[in-house]
Amino acid sequence: MNNADSLPDTLRAKLVAPLDMLGRQLHDLRISVMDRCNFRCPYCMPEAKYSKDFAFLPSAERLDFDEIVRLTRLASLLGVRKVRITGGEPLLRPNLAELISELRSIESITDIALTTNGVLLGQQAPSLMAAGLNRVTISLDSLDPAVFSIMNGGRGELQRVLKGIRAAADAGLTHLKVNTVVQRGVNDHTLLDMLDYFRGSGIVVRFIEFMDVGNLNHWSMAEVVPSAELLQQIEQRWPLEALPGNYKGEVAQRYRYRDGQGEIGFISSVTAPFCGACTRARISSDGSLYTCLFAERGMDLKTPLRSGASDEQLLDMMRNAWLQRTDRYSEERATPQAHHHKKIEMYFIGG
Repeated sequence: MNNADSLPDTLRAKLVAPLDMLGRQLHDLRISVMDRCNFRCPYCMPEAKYSKDFAFLPSAERLDFDEIVRLTRLASLLGVRKVRITGGEPLLRPNLAELISELRSIESITDIALTTNGVLLGQQAPSLMAAGLNRVTISLDSLDPAVFSIMNGGRGELQRVLKGIRAAADAGLTHLKVNTVVQRGVNDHTLLDMLDYFRGSGIVVRFIEFMDVGNLNHWSMAEVVPSAELLQQIEQRWPLEALPGNYKGEVAQRYRYRDGQGEIGFISSVTAPFCGACTRARISSDGSLYTCLFAERGMDLKTPLRSGASDEQLLDMMRNAWLQRTDRYSEERATPQAHHHKKIEMYFIGG
């Protein structure tokens, strides 16, 4: 099925961009293709929990590429135009360029992006570019080797990540971004060095407030560096000016250097929640649909998918999940009920 015209009239009539309970439209789909990761970042996948003996999903329990493409094509009928491939570490999934190529064949998908820690990017960037990948975001928390090691659980080599970023640029991938989680007392003293390194390169650095993703990172507000505080520090060295958003629902507040040396961004889920404009859904590597990064549970799509459900049935399930969506955890973080909210772990559904 390539478009809505191939659906029965009764279902096609339902495909007027469904809005959730708060009036938000579905536009972005984040797909986790791998629950494993070669890092052990304490804020996401701490070594104490995810040791070598941890039982990750067997390969057969992950969605295969045909299943991912089928669900994405259905999601596109509900309004999805942008897809982001995540993990875990998505570049651990063999033959990922094949999936990118198949997703590119979906006519209404206009943008395909990838989030990676960059360790394997150097060897895969050319094939990903050739397959039709539009954008890459690299998670990189510090350029100080010791701090880099602390932030990723002692895994990976900093120089290999930097080589991966250069390889992505050399392969022709544009709109490269570096995402840096900012944790007070851990890496906040290294952030200006990060900006200095990438200034003038065309690569956008975005600082993310330390969040209470999952249930294992022992999050506290004391470890959050508010974006407003960080902005003030940066402006003392490099004057900035605010930029308008690129599109409705963009999560980052954008700024550019007044001297013309590029752009930076701030993702402020803690101090300036953007739930009201959230247009994102997520599919985990085991085939569950989640309507929030902080969701407690998802909708199992894999079981009906593998039990012979029709496109019409799957589409109705996805549509109803979005219509019933009320998620706005970041806006409710300070409420008593949020303290008892047991969230899905981020590595399982992507950031």
